[in-house]
Amino acid sequence: MKASLPRKVGAELLGSILLTGTVIGSGILASRMAAGNDAVALLGNTLATAAMLFVLINALGPISGAHFNPAVTLVMTLRRQLSPVTATIYVLAQVAGCILGAWLAHAMFELPILQVSTHVRSGPAQMLSEGVATFALLFAILFVSRWKAEAVPTAVALVITAGYWWTASTSFANPAISIARAMSDTFAGVRPEDVPGFIVGQLTGALLAWIASLVLLPKDQQT
Repeated sequence: MKASLPRKVGAELLGSILLTGTVIGSGILASRMAAGNDAVALLGNTLATAAMLFVLINALGPISGAHFNPAVTLVMTLRRQLSPVTATIYVLAQVAGCILGAWLAHAMFELPILQVSTHVRSGPAQMLSEGVATFALLFAILFVSRWKAEAVPTAVALVITAGYWWTASTSFANPAISIARAMSDTFAGVRPEDVPGFIVGQLTGALLAWIASLVLLPKDQQT
């Protein structure tokens, strides 16, 4: 049975809250426990994020598609799997959920709820990294879903795990979570002034992955 729009939007909202809460919360705990070792902190942050992504996609994918990401929603809209109106509602739920997830993480660790990040992530290399990370994410979704749909949760978790370590930006790959992380002056944060560059890179990477799917996937596998 197809889910109603309110159920789909609720799934996107809940998934975005839990995903962002995990990203920021695990970053806070990892940085506290790593005693200044950023590599150890990043490893903890990576494993928690990948694990939660795997669970969320399996749990909520049958309801909403488990986007939790405006870049994913954009590509699915271009593929005519969502109407523009539904896509807009999805994106609003994703951004709201990510912000709520950041606030939830702050509350769990007894930090000020409202924050502004001072973590510098600027420059062309960071934008390129976000483009590459988002391309890799959409590449995994579009291509794996066509050959082995049941492997998508694993593929997404693995591509994010890799992205944390092979991209200079540590693979945000999500405009909504980028906005939320600008509201968290913690290990996972990013300065608000750096967010527009991140989003440009992310959307560019997503569009390039969509184009790659049009070129490389068989015609009967594109829709």
